[in-house]
Amino acid sequence: MKKTNNFTLGFSTIGILMIFGLFNIFHSCNSSSVDVKPEMVVEAETEPEVEISSDIIWHIKAIHSDGKFIDVKAFDQIGNMFDFKAIQDSDQRQLLDVKAFVGEEKFPVKILVSEDVYNPIKAIGPNGAVYDIKALTDAGEKLDVKGISRSGNIINIKAIDKAGALYGIKAISSEGQLNDVKGVKMAAENIETVLNGTEVYAHIKAIPQAACAGENGIWHIKAVHPEGRFLDIKAVGKDGNLYDVKAIQDANQRQLMDIRAFVGEEKVPVKILMSEDKYSPIKGIGADGTIYEIKAITPEGNKLDVKGVSRSGNIINIKAISEDGAFYSIKAISKEGQLNDVKGVKMSDEDLELMLNGAEVHAHIKALPQIN
Repeated sequence: MKKTNNFTLGFSTIGILMIFGLFNIFHSCNSSSVDVKPEMVVEAETEPEVEISSDIIWHIKAIHSDGKFIDVKAFDQIGNMFDFKAIQDSDQRQLLDVKAFVGEEKFPVKILVSEDVYNPIKAIGPNGAVYDIKALTDAGEKLDVKGISRSGNIINIKAIDKAGALYGIKAISSEGQLNDVKGVKMAAENIETVLNGTEVYAHIKAIPQAACAGENGIWHIKAVHPEGRFLDIKAVGKDGNLYDVKAIQDANQRQLMDIRAFVGEEKVPVKILMSEDKYSPIKGIGADGTIYEIKAITPEGNKLDVKGVSRSGNIINIKAISEDGAFYSIKAISKEGQLNDVKGVKMSDEDLELMLNGAEVHAHIKALPQIN
């Protein structure tokens, strides 16, 4: 197994960091706008796929209302206990896998399809065996960990005590960084996938905490030019017509928002397609299989390619590429001035994520919170 980091921070340090983080979230909720600071332009050849020498393991804890951490563990059917962790395997922490560590193996953890009020959360072994996910108190009491509510693409996960109190679930790095542990929906259908014979409702990932979202609405998608101006991002039809590309906030969360091309009355999904090219093509895919190019439009009317240029773990970095090969970052911008990154997102280990209206899809495209 790869060497993991030790969890060295004491509770007082973590508590201070958490309080500071909560203060920042509260402050951002009461701010009406933010300054837009374009990122430095990065030459294409300086942005390879990024790897780290060994996995960084984030601990997963429930946060009790009195400020204590509660361990979260996986249990087999005879009561054996196993670690339940988030794994950072690259330089990004916007989308971390969550696994049960069973012996030398790491089993995926999913929210299952269920008719219950709250959705069960289980680790799924390669032979179809399921493992319960429970929060374990100091007194040895096992608390259910369930998907309790949905906000758009996000399913909120909580530990539930006997009195019905709900405790948030967090992933915590050895440096005291906190991510939320959430369910993530990619498909509109109730069944996301079938894994080793088990029907999966949603994936589970550790994603950054996000400031409060504004009211539901449409976020603009722009490329950020190094001179401090925005370039429109458009879908281009075969006839040359231009269509808006937007992020859709359809709930009170901004941690994972859909990206669509608005073609007439149709909201066309935008995906990264399978390709052998150096940079991965990004296209809108109509319900009838029509393919729309995704381009950044300069003030002169030039159309710049928008591509997936590198990968960091589950995240694919998306850039507009200028005529001289420089990269421009792609952002989603709310009417309140909040900014999210526009990224490719991988849910599976396979190159082919899914088939959509006849097109081979390598990755989804979503708007995710920026992180430091």
